[in-house]
Amino acid sequence: MKLARDQVSEPRDAEARRKVAPVICYPVDTLPRPDLAAYQAARTGWEKIDEVVVPPRDARCFSVPAGCFFRIVSIEGPQVGDLNLWSADDLNERFFSGKTRALNGTHVSTGDQLWSSLPYLRPMATITHDTLDWYGFDEFGGSVHDVIGTRCDPYTHRLLSGHDYHHCCHSNLTRALAHRLGRPKDEVEPAVHDVLNVFMCTGFTRDTGQYFMKASPVRPGDYLEFFAEIDLLGALSACPGGDCSAQHSSDVAACHPLLVEVYRPKTPPQGWTSPTRNAYGRQHGE
Repeated sequence: MKLARDQVSEPRDAEARRKVAPVICYPVDTLPRPDLAAYQAARTGWEKIDEVVVPPRDARCFSVPAGCFFRIVSIEGPQVGDLNLWSADDLNERFFSGKTRALNGTHVSTGDQLWSSLPYLRPMATITHDTLDWYGFDEFGGSVHDVIGTRCDPYTHRLLSGHDYHHCCHSNLTRALAHRLGRPKDEVEPAVHDVLNVFMCTGFTRDTGQYFMKASPVRPGDYLEFFAEIDLLGALSACPGGDCSAQHSSDVAACHPLLVEVYRPKTPPQGWTSPTRNAYGRQHGE
């Protein structure tokens, strides 16, 4: 439980202050939007060029050339995944979950874009299909594919339990990236970053505002599909929490593999060009 707040008296206009209407922090009316019709048309006749199976409680890396599609697929049972993305040419450019959340909302689905970190700030991938789009938001305020959770990690596990656990998503992603790059784990670990929680059903409690998880609605055959806006290096962890219905960072939960499929279209989407890095000149004033 959270500690009780200090007992302070409310001002006389407390209720009026609570009723002040909210203002959207980042209005997106001027944000360029992807041409989903062109992206979906480009799927016709595509060719599968790669696939990677991610074992339970482990992670694997994969590559997606700009202009290609990739899917994360549930293949055996309900399972959530933690996704990291980097520019294939520069690990400093990585998925920015915070800005993606600020522009799209707490959970993402078809038509939303995953944005890269500063100073690059450009679309890395566009979600082109989501078989769980039907879920929406439930009565608890939960939804799927969140950009609010960070990733389960051994440091928080140690803090809360006093024990070490080496198959948290953070560790899984660190091992996978180290193996892919042929570099030591402690050298690549700083590149591992906050994730897109694929298939995970989450929200915030209405009374305490705490981050919650519940059983994912994902079932075999469900997938989340993306279009790679730039050359991507990805890493996906099959979370040790399985469907996250009870706990994560656990050897008790039933866990299943995930599949990553990469598809190359016959031709790029009509009118599409790979986005350039953000045009801000980085002067930052005086």
